Amino acid sequence: MVGDPLIRVAGLVRVFGPTRVLDGVTFDVAAGEAVALLGPNGAGKTTLLKIVATLLRPTRGTVRVGSHDCVSEAEAVRAIIGVVAHGVHVYDDLTARENLKFWATLAGLPADRDTLAQALAEVDLERHAETRVRTFSAGMKRRLALARVGLGRPRVLLLDEPFAGLDARARKWLEGRLETFKSAGGALLMATHSFGRELGTADRLAILAGGRIVLDTPRAALGPDDIQRLYVAHTEEAS
Repeated sequence: MVGDPLIRVAGLVRVFGPTRVLDGVTFDVAAGEAVALLGPNGAGKTTLLKIVATLLRPTRGTVRVGSHDCVSEAEAVRAIIGVVAHGVHVYDDLTARENLKFWATLAGLPADRDTLAQALAEVDLERHAETRVRTFSAGMKRRLALARVGLGRPRVLLLDEPFAGLDARARKWLEGRLETFKSAGGALLMATHSFGRELGTADRLAILAGGRIVLDTPRAALGPDDIQRLYVAHTEEAS
């Protein structure tokens, strides 16, 4: 069930030198909802995620997560978000448990053995707690990154190409985890290039092109061919 907005973006502008990457972006993501952000390379998808994640300041406009402003209350925002970047940023020479302990300690979160074991169990990696991450598949590394995010019990997840490099089994597992997160009232914003089954988690599609949201539409009735047709039509129109 969709609730009140947890992400509110209003009139967002981001300029890099002479380039206006984001130009008046406005949209919401509600509790219990997932929005897939589509757009060509360079459209500003990652820039938008970084601003919501408080990693980059907007030039103009406002972004709020929960009741907190992403600029003036950045620490409060960081306490309720989880970010999984396109690169999972795990430490290959550490074990899975050592990775989690390192991240938890940096974040000031509980890092006792039971807490870490539970986090690994939630992503089906408990059997690999003492295994060095260099031996993990891409899917296992992404699951470990999600375990790291889960330590903070976020209300909002920001995902950049979350299904990239995953095999069919890992994709199905991730879909299930994201659905569970939504069902518990979490909000999801994910950037992706996919038009396929990876979008099954999304409730809405937002196409970013020319620095603006050029289409924001429910996904349920759209198949991959419909999505590709809409994507081509709206990105070409904005170029």
